[in-house]
Amino acid sequence: MQQTKRMIAGALMVSVFALSGIFTNITFAASLTSISDNLDRLAENTNANHTIQFVTPTGLTAGQTITLAFTGFDSASVNAIVHTDVDLATAATCTGFSDRTLAASASGASWGVAASGGVITLTSGTDTITATHCVQIQIGTHATNQATGVNRIQNGTAATTHSVAIAGTFADSGSLAVDIIVNDQVVITATVDPSITFALSDNTIEFGTLNSAAARYADDVGGDAAEVQAHTLSAGTNATGGYVIYVSGPTLTSAGNTINAIGGSNTASAVGTEQFGARYTASGGTGTVSAPYAAAGFAYDGITTPDQIASATGSTATTTYSARYIANIASDTEAGNYSTTLTYTATASF
Repeated sequence: MQQTKRMIAGALMVSVFALSGIFTNITFAASLTSISDNLDRLAENTNANHTIQFVTPTGLTAGQTITLAFTGFDSASVNAIVHTDVDLATAATCTGFSDRTLAASASGASWGVAASGGVITLTSGTDTITATHCVQIQIGTHATNQATGVNRIQNGTAATTHSVAIAGTFADSGSLAVDIIVNDQVVITATVDPSITFALSDNTIEFGTLNSAAARYADDVGGDAAEVQAHTLSAGTNATGGYVIYVSGPTLTSAGNTINAIGGSNTASAVGTEQFGARYTASGGTGTVSAPYAAAGFAYDGITTPDQIASATGSTATTTYSARYIANIASDTEAGNYSTTLTYTATASF
């Protein structure tokens, strides 16, 4: 009887040791954490870029694989993915990712990428991923590590259940769900009314008394012997074609007598010769003074038809133009009270 008990006890001990040896070789799969898939489009039947992230508790050793099984997405578009459409990166935390090298097949430190049956498989050559590290897989045109991606994955219909299962020969696995909708875009409209602003800083200026021995310049307080700003014009518009400013009106006139306008060429002051003219300078915005009014001399050619003095080629903030006027007379210029009215207009091209 004692011998029988000893035999049973020995058999039990052998069985325990055998089972213990079996259990020491079992590896239990761990669940991936922080799993997400950020798509740039959620509309049904639309091509989308995917950014898949997860944390692997166990990590990956050389030669192991990661598989991404897409359910509810267009299988043909999944199968069209190649290594240049994919970026694989890792980080200790899910920021500051470092890219891994990908190729059509695994070799050395390069990971191989293959797609078949709606599943994308990434295979390590000799590369590893540290346990508890974050993994990021970009699929689509935003993948740029090997080359700029070309292929994207097409969403299925909104009525279809969409999911991505992450597995492979490494020890961890997990899955995520994606909600595809009929239309993921909101159309927003707004109207901007056309506008143009135009202003003159002064409507009455004067030369004072003219003298054949010296040029005279207009201002708002009796004229000046030195060139001064007589007034300003300011213009701005949101018109895509910009604007044009014109001036028109007769030269200085007294009854039937006139002081000759300088004409359509930029001309220097000539004391003792009849001259009436203007020139302009610009500041601010993108408007510019037009020839012949932009140079150091003077011109005036708006007697019979309006003459362009400034313009902007597109929409612009306000440009301020400084207007300067000159008058010279000859020794035999007829006496009288001379005046003129110049008309300024601004026209925008919307």
